[in-house]
Amino acid sequence: MPQSFPRRFSGFALPLLLLLVAHFSVPHAASLPHSLVGLRTWGPLLMLALTGTLALAFNRGRVVFAVVSLIAAFLAYRLHLHQGLAPFSARTLFAAVCLFVPLNLATLSVLLERGVFTFYGARRLGTIALQAALTAWVIEAHRTEITEWIYRPWIDAPQLAGALIPQLALLVLLLGVIVTVSGGVVHGSAIDAGLAGALVAFALACEGIDAPHYFAVYLTASAAILGAAVLQDTFRLAFRDELTGLPSRRALNERLMALGPNYTIAMLDVDHFKRFNDMHGHELGDQVLRMVAAKLERIGGGGRAYRYGGEEFIVLFPGKRLRDAWPHLEGLRKAIARHQVVVRGADRPEQTPETPLPAGTLGPYATVSVAVSIGVAERNAGLGTPSEVLRAADEALYRAKEKGRNRLSR
Repeated sequence: MPQSFPRRFSGFALPLLLLLVAHFSVPHAASLPHSLVGLRTWGPLLMLALTGTLALAFNRGRVVFAVVSLIAAFLAYRLHLHQGLAPFSARTLFAAVCLFVPLNLATLSVLLERGVFTFYGARRLGTIALQAALTAWVIEAHRTEITEWIYRPWIDAPQLAGALIPQLALLVLLLGVIVTVSGGVVHGSAIDAGLAGALVAFALACEGIDAPHYFAVYLTASAAILGAAVLQDTFRLAFRDELTGLPSRRALNERLMALGPNYTIAMLDVDHFKRFNDMHGHELGDQVLRMVAAKLERIGGGGRAYRYGGEEFIVLFPGKRLRDAWPHLEGLRKAIARHQVVVRGADRPEQTPETPLPAGTLGPYATVSVAVSIGVAERNAGLGTPSEVLRAADEALYRAKEKGRNRLSR
């Protein structure tokens, strides 16, 4: 279902907040109490381990392998990089970290979720192992020409003269940020937004690697961003319907328990949906459900839509009387009836025509329309609980269907 503009960017709110927390934490890292000094050294690994365990528990393979990449970067820092970048081995290791971690996170952002203990998971883990082996070979074989090529200044810009990250790695980082942010915007996914935030935090960690505590704080932030993304994604799976993107029945049940003394509930059903599915196929049926959900998401009057099950939806109007909700529900019914759904085929366009055509028009487009019946009820002296109001809305829906469908009834 097409997502609203705010929802597409809402996944970036928590990563941005954690980046701000990291920014203001760096100056205070040196003043940790003696009992917490170990966090400066092992805090990033602890946070990475927690995030990796969480991702593993929920089978979020993309996050697991992002964490594996970041753990490799942390080990490189603890074993060599925290002592400085002057030695050839440290320079090579730093270049590899700056190149491979952004490449891995950007690649994971465009790949489908394939789990952890699968063929795809083994292939992704093998890729990271191959990167580590290649780095070790360059160091052991003392292939200085490869390292110097990576550090070669490709652009003669004074602004880049003092950058610790090689220019080639800066380019990879920039492209990685563009790819991950684009993925987060296009998919509206917490995991994609988390990969983008983790990559930005990692870039800041690398650029400040020679400053005290800088790398540790931002690498910890990178792990925290990924962990938060896993929790957000798990919440979405539990409380949002995957097909339509609307809150699910579980979310509805929780919201019903929190309603105040005045509210209206509407129950909506797509007319003749089973017949529509049998005639046009389940793929077009899913397209219709997504269209109806998109219309429901934009309903006015303070209404909040939920998917109830199958082709049924619920709209709650907290604090509203039936007379307040009625015009918005009637407008919704008419908007859905006017909408034309393109019947796609091998020779059908991918987009709905901009100029409305009569339903069923032949030629380059074939369109169909659907209608909905709506039953609505409000809390009153005779209907004192949400379940009673919901039952009354269901009975009103039945009356709407008895009267010929494509109508609103109370």
